[in-house]
Amino acid sequence: MSGDASGDVRSIGIIGAGTAGVAIARRALAAGHRVHIATSGPARRTGLVTRVLLTGAVPVNAEELPAVSDVIFVCVPLRHWRTLPTDGWQGRIVVDAMNYWPPVDGVLPEFEHADLSTSEVVRAGWPSSIRLVKTLNHIGYHDIEERARPAGAPDRIALGVAGDDRAAVATMAAIVDDLGFDPVDIGPLAVGAALEPARELFGALLGRDDFRAALQETPEQLAASRARRP
Repeated sequence: MSGDASGDVRSIGIIGAGTAGVAIARRALAAGHRVHIATSGPARRTGLVTRVLLTGAVPVNAEELPAVSDVIFVCVPLRHWRTLPTDGWQGRIVVDAMNYWPPVDGVLPEFEHADLSTSEVVRAGWPSSIRLVKTLNHIGYHDIEERARPAGAPDRIALGVAGDDRAAVATMAAIVDDLGFDPVDIGPLAVGAALEPARELFGALLGRDDFRAALQETPEQLAASRARRP
């Protein structure tokens, strides 16, 4: 499958059936997308989750996800990023919804000491043809479900979308809109650092204009946010 135009995205794949993965899957189902979901275990085990929490989602093995998905959302703890079956993801739009949380992930030197965004580190370790986009990592899983609003609603909140592949960003912006949020293209994948924990935008529930205003950080604010990283 291929999903460059927003109208071409029909099937969404999600790897990770934790709180974020389930919340995104529910919103995608509500928007009319087909949803396939995978975990580190076999599809039959994932089916136990879908029957209870995700009626309508189809469980698959992780290796099968690219064949049935136009876009793949990665919603696993960041410590697992190297173990994901990425060989089948070449040419796919892949959404990095992961965050670096040392209390959960342990100290990961490649992220702890990097001057790059976490997504840039991940991209360097994955097949180069993956069309990586950063979004949906900077609001809580409960907000993904509770704060979704139809287009034009006065209290609709904005979500940042970052990526070097401009067509992939445009596709993801359309999906973010489908999910119930105003997408804001914030630029290249490097700018995705603005969506990481301890940054001003992390956890912020802002309208589009306020989101864009908050995106501007001075070097001093950037250094302070890194010092506050959990």
